[in-house]
Amino acid sequence: MHLYQQISRNKRKTIFIVAGFVFFVLAVGAAITYLYFGDYISGMILATLFGGGYTLIMLLSSTNVVMKMNHAKEIRSSNDHAYLWNTVDSLSLVAQIPQPRIFIIRDESPNAFATGTSPKKAAVAVTTGLLDQLNREELEGVIAHEIAHVRNYDVRLATIAVALVSAIAILSDIGARSMMYGSRGRRDNKQNGLILILSIVLILLSPLIATLIRLAISRNREFLADATAAELTRNPYALANALKKITNSHTPVKEASSTSASLYFADPLKKKAAGLFSTHPQPGERIKRLEAM
Repeated sequence: MHLYQQISRNKRKTIFIVAGFVFFVLAVGAAITYLYFGDYISGMILATLFGGGYTLIMLLSSTNVVMKMNHAKEIRSSNDHAYLWNTVDSLSLVAQIPQPRIFIIRDESPNAFATGTSPKKAAVAVTTGLLDQLNREELEGVIAHEIAHVRNYDVRLATIAVALVSAIAILSDIGARSMMYGSRGRRDNKQNGLILILSIVLILLSPLIATLIRLAISRNREFLADATAAELTRNPYALANALKKITNSHTPVKEASSTSASLYFADPLKKKAAGLFSTHPQPGERIKRLEAM
């Protein structure tokens, strides 16, 4: 598939997934108030206000929090690590974004991630293992991948997705508790029996479904970042080779926080989760797409 076709396809796919996510949040809110009060409009309003407020709080959280969770140390000039600094700087110019802050994690497992709510507030972190084990072209490919996440606003999207999952979990808990104390809604109305059953099922399964949607967004954005990185470097094979090396390393990132695992270039925890429950696409599929560009 042509590079620009892949980028366009992944962008369209993400729009559909995010739209579905927002609709699902509204559906959960509607199910809760319909079950308890027999009214779904107020639930949609509640879900909008609560989900939006929770998301705003998370977006205002500092990048420093994520970096501290992963024990990353900032480098402030090219004197600390000239090649890493210059690589991030040059790729930022190519991507037409401000240079992100740069952090290093002292860990032998090769990996990297980006964070920040906008290009102006972005940061990139790499492990010492990445710097030691990859050659210059491969390192450039991984940095380009992280710069792509920044340029594409993927980290903001990931933050929103995590916030919505958390909001849905809280709403689901409220709904479950309301069922324990009984509903004053339309439980006695036989004509609405099917809707009541669907509402109960939706409330009970909503945390799982929301998590699966968030993981789908994460996997799709990895494909998009790979394609964008290939566009920035004009060297998809270097990124594919880097991915092979990182995948063949079975050592987890000891400093990685499980809550930020989905931000990394490849799964830092080295879990064997696959398919719908994976935080990252299968490496073989990513490599295949890169080599086909």
